[in-house]
Amino acid sequence: MIASYFPKYGAVLALFVLSVGALDTFTAAVYEHAVILPNRTETPVSKEEALLLMNKNIDVLEKAVKLAARQGAHIIVTPEDGVYGWVFTRETIYPYLEDIPHPEVNWIPCKDPQRFGYAPVQERLSCLAKDNSIYVVANIGDKKPCNASDPQCPPDGRYQYNTDVVFDSEGRLVARYHKYNLFAPEIQFDFPKDSELVTFDTPFGKFGIFTCFDIFSHDPAVVVVTEFQVDSVLYPTAWYNTLPLLSAVPFHSAWARAMGVNLLAANTHSTRMHMTGSGIYAPEAVKVYHYDMETESGQLMLSELRSRPRREHAYPAPVDWSAHAKGVKPFSSEQSDFPGMIYFDEFTFTELKRKAGNYTVCQKDLCCHLTYRMSEKRTDEVYALGAFDGLHTVEGQYYLQICTLLKCQTTDLGTCGEPVGSAFTKFEEFALSGTFGTSYVFPQLILSGSQLAPERHYEVSRDGRLRSRSGAPLPVLVMALYGRVFEKDPPRLGQGPGKCQ
Repeated sequence: MIASYFPKYGAVLALFVLSVGALDTFTAAVYEHAVILPNRTETPVSKEEALLLMNKNIDVLEKAVKLAARQGAHIIVTPEDGVYGWVFTRETIYPYLEDIPHPEVNWIPCKDPQRFGYAPVQERLSCLAKDNSIYVVANIGDKKPCNASDPQCPPDGRYQYNTDVVFDSEGRLVARYHKYNLFAPEIQFDFPKDSELVTFDTPFGKFGIFTCFDIFSHDPAVVVVTEFQVDSVLYPTAWYNTLPLLSAVPFHSAWARAMGVNLLAANTHSTRMHMTGSGIYAPEAVKVYHYDMETESGQLMLSELRSRPRREHAYPAPVDWSAHAKGVKPFSSEQSDFPGMIYFDEFTFTELKRKAGNYTVCQKDLCCHLTYRMSEKRTDEVYALGAFDGLHTVEGQYYLQICTLLKCQTTDLGTCGEPVGSAFTKFEEFALSGTFGTSYVFPQLILSGSQLAPERHYEVSRDGRLRSRSGAPLPVLVMALYGRVFEKDPPRLGQGPGKCQ
């Protein structure tokens, strides 16, 4: 009886301590890092050479951590692949890997670096957290031995995982997450047998963590939010911007809004790889973001967030994404639809011929409705309304329902869906909706120059419309309702889209 009492007492005491020290707000930081890459990855290097490269990157991250801490940040997120880069084989990544134990071992590497063998990277990250009294989130590589009794054990006798680690403000390892959905070139890493649902509590809310392409998935991304009720998500990523619908900042901010959580997204920075776009996003607003395809430097961002956004008055109300659209009689059109490709998916498009009007375009079960008014109908720019309802099958398989209004690359309708960066046509009014068969819809509104539209200019209504509300003319580049139909996905998403490392 006494033995069973103490664990309960300890749990109650821990909850009491957390509640007493609880913060209503906290300062979050993310760092977009221009990764220093190894000179070669086709042949293995020594542990010493690997550590030299990793320390060069951590030197840069250390400056960001110290600066963030001096500005009052409670937690900082650094990018996927931020310590050693990418494009490795199983053999060439091996010198960069460390054995990362489960956090239940209660380990502070900074105080006891040799406890689990060779772990100089974990030691240094732990000391960065401890010495600056800040939570540090980083992405490194884990290795785990296996043997022939395990039928899935690789021929080299070890599992290798793309891994996120979190060290608390005392330098303690409090979270370890193995990326579940790998991108095709990540041949250096193994798929975990099962999706890991990693959460941890802090005085400033409950956190979940996953990596890059995981954001498209039901497991772990949706489950961590809906079943484990996290307040904030930590998100290291190496994201290739793929216009018009899969640019990092619009998609990540839309995900945070739709899922009702804070999202701390840290991207790697490489203009050559079209990698940029990091930010701190709350459910009700974009707090800060960075998108820079002009320079090769990193960027630190900080913002204050509500620790428990679900309790806030401004927390977004639930949206019935098909409520309005299912009550709309499809608008008749005097013109024929035409096909167009967006990221290997064949959309059905219809051209916006007039300065103002109502249009409907359908594909399978999805009908997309648009009402709009332009300031003027320019002759040198063409816009189209598009619908896609189907299984995406290139570089990963996942089911999508998408309604989008976008500017075509040229006045040739064959370019609708191709990347475009600027727009001069201004929309004074708009309302986009669709007959979605899913409650997971991510609303995006991107303006000329790939800038996010400020929240004061639009809203997402409870009946599923993305609509204007200020009357201010907006140079719209892309408007989209990006739906994920998880129940129609294959068992595993597979190798991921070509935009995410």
